[in-house]
Amino acid sequence: MEFFAVILFTVTTWATPGPNNTMLLTSGLNYGIQRSLPHYLGIILGFPTMFIAIGLGLARLFDQFPLLHSLLKVSGALYLSYLAWRIATTPISDLSAGKGKPFTFFQAAAFQWVNPKAWVMAIGAIATYTVVGSQYEIQVVTIALIFLIFGAPCSLLWLWFGASLKRFLQRPNSVKRFNYAMAALLMTSLMPAFTELLVQFKV
Repeated sequence: MEFFAVILFTVTTWATPGPNNTMLLTSGLNYGIQRSLPHYLGIILGFPTMFIAIGLGLARLFDQFPLLHSLLKVSGALYLSYLAWRIATTPISDLSAGKGKPFTFFQAAAFQWVNPKAWVMAIGAIATYTVVGSQYEIQVVTIALIFLIFGAPCSLLWLWFGASLKRFLQRPNSVKRFNYAMAALLMTSLMPAFTELLVQFKV
């Protein structure tokens, strides 16, 4: 297994925009770093756990029952659409009064299972960087550890950046426009998933 290639794959996929990073950015702005830490930890621990589960058996289950994977993808797309709507419509007064709630650890960890980008990353890494054989399980666990070690600082950077933006977005209208932009970005990240579903179901 090429460690450098896996590290490069990890950094580029974790550092680029996607549902996790968009939501961390938004959470950092609206709730601050401290309140968003459970969300952050749920991502950096939840995705490697999901990757190991897929690598050690779930991929075969989805090969046998492709409809199950399609239903999971539909659920993920609908849930992400709901989250985008929530980001765009939550009143700023609720955020400033502390009424809003960031993701909990378990919500963020469970979210990985309906995150289209997480599935692309997991399947892509398994197909590209593992070799079937006696060392396969060790390869899967090793890649999961690389995701954890090198992905954690990338996600933290997005969270920190979101919290830092609060100094520049003091006016409620500025925060509202930012949330609209993040909701739009989140929906844009779903376009490939929606397109694939439309083709799959021949809509």
